[in-house]
Formats: sequence, structure tokens, C-alpha cells
Amino acid sequence: MTGKEIRELFLKFFEEKGHKRVSSSSLVPENDPTLLFTNAGMNQFKDLFLGNEKRDYTRAVTCQKVVRAGGKHNDLENVGRTARHHTFFEMLGNFSFGDYFKEEAIEYAWEFLTKRLGLPEDKLFVSIYHDDDEAFKIWNKKIGIPANKIERRGEKDNFWSMGDTGPCGPCSEIHIDQGPEVGCKRPDCNPDCDCDRHLELWNLVFMQFNRDENGNLTPLPKPSIDTGMGLERITTVVQKVSSNYDTDLFRPILEYIAKLANKTYGQNEKDDVSIRVIADHSRSTTFLISDGVIPSNEGRGYVLRRIMRRAMRHGKMLGFNEVFFHKICEFVVDFMGDHYIELIDKKSYMSKVVLNEELRFKNTLETGLKIINELLEKYKNKKELPGNEIFRLYDTYGFPTDLLQDIAEDNGFTLDIHGFNEEMLKQQEKAKKSWAGSGEEKINPVYLNLASKYACEFEGYDKLTINSKIISILTNNKEVQNLNNSEKGIIVLEKTTFYPEGGGQVGDKGVIKTENGIFRVENTKKIADKLIIHEGAVIKGVLNTGELAEAAVDNSLRKATEKNHTATHLLHKALQMVLGDHVRQAGSLVTPERLRFDFAHFSPLSKDEIARVEEIVNSEIQQNSAVNKTYKSLDEAIKSGAMALFGEKYGQTVRVVKVDNFSTELCGGCHVNYTGEIGLFKIVGESSVAAGVRRIEAVTGLEAFRYLSECSNILNDLELKLKVKKDELISKIDDLSITIKQLNKELDRLKSKEEANRLDDILNNTKNINGTNALVIELGETDISHLRNTMDIAKAKLKTGVILIISKGDNKVTFLCGVTDDLLNKYNAGDIVKEVSKITGGGGGGKKDLAQAGGKDITKVKQAIDRFYQLI
Repeated sequence: MTGKEIRELFLKFFEEKGHKRVSSSSLVPENDPTLLFTNAGMNQFKDLFLGNEKRDYTRAVTCQKVVRAGGKHNDLENVGRTARHHTFFEMLGNFSFGDYFKEEAIEYAWEFLTKRLGLPEDKLFVSIYHDDDEAFKIWNKKIGIPANKIERRGEKDNFWSMGDTGPCGPCSEIHIDQGPEVGCKRPDCNPDCDCDRHLELWNLVFMQFNRDENGNLTPLPKPSIDTGMGLERITTVVQKVSSNYDTDLFRPILEYIAKLANKTYGQNEKDDVSIRVIADHSRSTTFLISDGVIPSNEGRGYVLRRIMRRAMRHGKMLGFNEVFFHKICEFVVDFMGDHYIELIDKKSYMSKVVLNEELRFKNTLETGLKIINELLEKYKNKKELPGNEIFRLYDTYGFPTDLLQDIAEDNGFTLDIHGFNEEMLKQQEKAKKSWAGSGEEKINPVYLNLASKYACEFEGYDKLTINSKIISILTNNKEVQNLNNSEKGIIVLEKTTFYPEGGGQVGDKGVIKTENGIFRVENTKKIADKLIIHEGAVIKGVLNTGELAEAAVDNSLRKATEKNHTATHLLHKALQMVLGDHVRQAGSLVTPERLRFDFAHFSPLSKDEIARVEEIVNSEIQQNSAVNKTYKSLDEAIKSGAMALFGEKYGQTVRVVKVDNFSTELCGGCHVNYTGEIGLFKIVGESSVAAGVRRIEAVTGLEAFRYLSECSNILNDLELKLKVKKDELISKIDDLSITIKQLNKELDRLKSKEEANRLDDILNNTKNINGTNALVIELGETDISHLRNTMDIAKAKLKTGVILIISKGDNKVTFLCGVTDDLLNKYNAGDIVKEVSKITGGGGGGKKDLAQAGGKDITKVKQAIDRFYQLI
């Protein structure tokens, strides 16, 4: 049985048991500030376990993509060296949300393992929480497991929690004894041995409690079930191989890597480790990037970068001297895209991101080698590189420590690994304190409670006004019966035409009217998929729960928003046509006034590229193409070529927005019916957001007309002021620019001459301290180039000495310290200026011959000068 067949067998088995097949959630957790990555199948169901959310099913089955790297799962160096460590794996799980509990969970697991997979019953044994007598009775009496095969264990092994806080409870694990030929092969090997002979297969968590920040356990509203079984691990057992990497879930990837490297997997253990590292890391890289994570120097992006660069380092060890990793990741898409169809759409984008990071890493290695040579010279007497220097290379430049170890050994150096580890611990603690989780604001529990009681249907695609009943009113986070004049609050309707904020589109504004009052809606939001809330204030009278109301969206704002939203789709496609298929939306904001579109690309757009994009979009607007909105299954939509967007959560049925013969995207937002309604499109800004992400800002319709009208007025004013025609403006400005540069140059020359003459007088203030010339020059507020110029003149005239130049402004002071070349073995300008600036509450530094610092307290300049003389 193949690994893919086991995955499908599991999902179908639980479907037969009344479970809803739910797609894997993104590796980027949604609305959970406690998680770096999705690390368990139950993450997407957390609010269901807490009773804060309701869905139309109480049983679910998933195959969840999981990443465990960073945080408490930070054992990256073990991946590739053991049979079971991975950064990415697939977690099979079945879940009950207040439906069945321990007995059914145990029965289902036993039936699947023994009847569907055919595992031998006599080789299986179980563990339970030490005081879980209920689980013991089910295993012993109902299933028939002998008491001596039911182990009672403590909290460390058999009490599960998702993190420091959240749902938790006792668990029961199913293990298999793979026989004496597996693992350590010692005659006294037992289930407590760390070898692979006694292998945990499936963890059944009996979710009974919620743990708060103080460690207190409170019963969940309804006991639930959360189970998890690694697909790679169960496939290893079924296929009777000794390592996850020997299963058919990995072998094709391993063999592809070996082929590219001209190696044979299984012939050389050192090479095999590198091949396994690359195979594992290519999977996590492919899936993380496809879920919108981009390599960077912080948060998720930092973990991804470490994973990618470790794979690239092992590629070098295999003999890859050119870029290669993007090819492996493309292979992963082809190999795993049959089940994870979202990979197929992101293949080009993902490959481009990986290739860009490979090229960056090549530069990193070159930069790192230069720094290492400097360090080898600096510490040539000690013959040991300090831990803080090793950490700086690793953390700032991403330079691999194993490569540094090789270079050190070649040069007769050792590494201070103890010091490096201490620096790593400091960094991990710092990261833990600063980690902000998913980056999304946690949903107000009051709103989640509302969502568990009410639902609101959206009916605003084709109409803007509707009659509906007020089913709930909130103010100050409390449910109330009425809302009076001038009071702020939230209104929930049975149905609404107000579009809730989502997919980059802002929430609708408008009014809700009853016989007794008017409520102005300032924003509309969606909570937990089914609840829509209207935020605002009463501007007349009073509104009461249970009243019939007329909900009316502001027509002009909605129409302007629709134009901008459809324009983002046209822009997305136009960017792909001009820049390449790798372009993928990485974020957007659609308001009535403008649109903002973030996308994956690795260099600024040229003027010609921007003009071409504008031309394509405006041409499509002129075509007045139909904009069709239909509903399809997710699989059907993706296979038809519809683009799925990062960060969006899709159900099994999706809304497809198609501009005839141009673009197709999954989108739940509001759009025009024909592109001609947009009128006009104009890009007003292009900039960088992050590494590999660009941003375009644009306007449409009347806003575009106003922008172009303003530009025209500016050109007309310039014509009048410069007394030239429009087509001569550029050359006229160029001429003026040259003239201004020449005048500034002449001004600088005159200033320098004046400064030189003045310095002759200032040199008389030179003090001789212990045989060293010390000179302080005080100036008014000026720029740093003037300070540097003055320093050059002072050094030339003084010939030997230490100089401190001070520039004072209203609220700050700038110090520039210089040391002549003959005194560099005695004085360090960077150290001096650092000490001097401390007196004024500032800091800075620089090189031995020239250094700069700033200060805040200008009243202490005299004390700073005294400190300067003391240092000399």
C-alpha cells in the first residue's frame, strides 16, 4: 500500500463514520497569536473546542500539513540524521466537537489499524494517563487489550496540550513493537527505550479542559476528541521499512536529488544525510512559500530562511556549485500536487522565490568569507574564534556554522561553541518575548460568543437595500435590548447587504433605519465565518432588538469600491503578463478612494513596465468585458485555472470571478458587472514592502481623473514659471539642475576657503596633553558633509593629533572625532566619540581614524569636552 493510498484510506474511513472531510488549513495560523506555524491538526478547530464557534458538522477528518521548526520544536540539526525527524510532515487526524468521546475514538482507531491497515494485534500496545480508569476499561474490556499491555504514564507522556495555554486533556497512545531486529537490538530493550523498536503510532487526545495563562484547568463546554497520527510514520510501519525516508513518500524526492548530484543514494552515509536534509527541507520550503511565507530576517521568514540555507549548504556538500534547490522544490510540487492542489497554482512563484534566495545565499557566502578572513587575522594569536563572532556570522549574515568549522580547522583555529550556544539562547529568549504570533488580532471573545448563537446571511452582491430583523445589539462589549441616540454600538441583523471587511476589501458603510431611529454604519466585519456585525452609532432616536429595519449600503462608496476591486484583478493579470507568472498577490487594500496591491517580485518596476501595465489594464477597461461571478467546487475552480490568494481561507465551494478572456480568481468580494464601469486606471506609486514584495498604489474612475487633472495643472504651472512648453520641460529642468550643482560646488569651495582661514585662528586653541595635540572645534548647526570637510582641513593643518568637532542644534548635538594616522596605534576615534556622546545622553561609533555620534542634552556639551580631554 502506498503512502498516498494510506492517506486516502484514512480520510474515506472516517467519512464512512460520519466525519466531514475538511481541507488542511494554511501553515500560517489564522487568528491565533500563540503559534508560529500550524503544528497540529487541531489548530484550525481551536475555537470549536473552546465552544466559541459552531459549524454545520460535529465530526471532522483531515490530513493537515504541519511544520515544526522554531520554538520548542527547534531541533533542526537532527533532521536528516535520524529516521523520524522532519520540519514538515502530514498529520492524519479525526475530531469530535462535543459528539462522541473516548469509547468511539478508541474503537475507530483500533478498527482502522487492525482491520483496514492489517497491523498485527499482538504487536500493538497502548499507554494511558495514570488516573484515566475510564480509558483503561475501554481498552481492556471493550477492545480486549490485556492489562499488561496497557501502560499508565504521567503528565509528560500522556497529558496533551497545544501550548502553554488552550485546550488540553489526558491522552491514550497506540504503539507498535516492531520486533528485536529493529532499533537498538539489545536483549533488554523495552517500551521506555528511546530506540525505534517500540514506536508510537497514534495519539488520541481526550479534550476535556482549557488551560489559562495561570495554569488553571477549566472543563470545556463539551468533551471532545482530537487525534493525530503522522502519515510518514504509519507508512513506514505498513511498508515495513526502517526509516520514514525509505517510504514512497520520500524515495522519489531522494532519487531525484541524487540524480541531479550524480550520486547514488545508499552508498555513502555522509552524502545520504545531505540528500535527506535537502528532501525534507524542500518539502517545508515548498509548502511554506506556497502558504505565503517569504524568507526574511524575522519571525516565520527567519525560520524559513534557516531551513532553506541549511538545504543549500548541504547541496554544496554534495557538490552543487550552481543554484539547484528551486528545481527540487518544483519536483515536490509535481509529486505532491495531486492532493495539495494549491501547490500547482503557486509553482512558478515558489520557484522564483527559492531561486532568488539561492542567489542571495551565494552573495552571503562571499561576504561571510571576507569577514572570516578578517577574523582569522584579528584572532591569529589566540587561534580561537569567540562565540559572539560566530553568532554574528550565523545570525546577521546567515553563514553556516558547519562551514565555518571546516574553515577554522583548515587554518588551525578552534571555535568557541560554548559561547556561541550562550548567544543562541539569548536570541531564542529575545525572540520568544517579541513573537507576536499570527500577526492577526485575536477575535474578541464577546464576538465569538455572539457567533456561537447567531448567524447573518449576506445578500448584498446584487442589491444594496434589504429589510431585516435586528437580532442582537451590543455596546461596551455587553448585549443590550436597545441603543439610544449618540450611543456607539454593534448591530446584528438576520440578513444584510453590507459587505464585511475581508479579502482586502474594506467593510461597507451606510445606515440601518427603523421606525424609531437611525444607526449610521461606520464599518462592517465578519466573525467566525457566519456572523456579520455592523459597527457605528445612533444618529437619531433609538433602535431596539427585535425591530424590523431597513439596511441601506452607501451606494456611491460601494460602487467606487467595486471599481477598485475589479481593477486589482486586472492589475494582477497585467503584472503577470509584463513581469512573469511568478507574480502573486501578497496582500491588498481596496477602499472607495484607491487600491493598494502587494505582489511577489524581486526588483523595482521600470517606467516602461509601469506604462505597459497601465496600458493593458486600460485596454481591458475599454473592451468593456463582462465580469462573471459563479460558484464551483474548490478542486474544479483550481483546475480551471482560477488563482487562489495567500492568506485566504477557502471552503469546498468557492466563488469564482472571471473577466472574460482575461483573468480568473477565487474571490468573495464585490465587483462591477462590466470592466467599462471602471472608467480609467492610473498607477500613482510603486515601492518595496519587504524582500521580494513590491507594492503598487492606484486610483480608478473619478479619482484617476482628479489625479491626472492635478498633474496637468502642475505641468501648466511649470510652463508658466519656467517659460517653456511642455515638451521642453525636462531639458529645462536638467539645465537648471546642472546650474544648481555648479553653484553649490562654488559655494562649497568658498565655504572651505573661509573655513580654512578660520581654522588658522582655531588652531591656537590646540592643547598639548601628554605630548598629544588635542583640538576641539565648536560649530553651529550644519550637515555631516560640512563636518567631514572641516575635519579633513583640520587634520591637514594640525598634521598630528586628535580632533573633536561639535555641531549644536536646538535639541541635539553631533560629534565627529578624528585621529591622524600616526596616532592610530594609541587612540581609537570610535571609542572616544562613544564615551564623549554618553555625557549628552547619546551614542555612536565608527572607525579608528574617524567616528560619529549624536547626543540629546546640549546643556552638557562642556562636560563632554572635559571628558574628551580626559580621554587624551
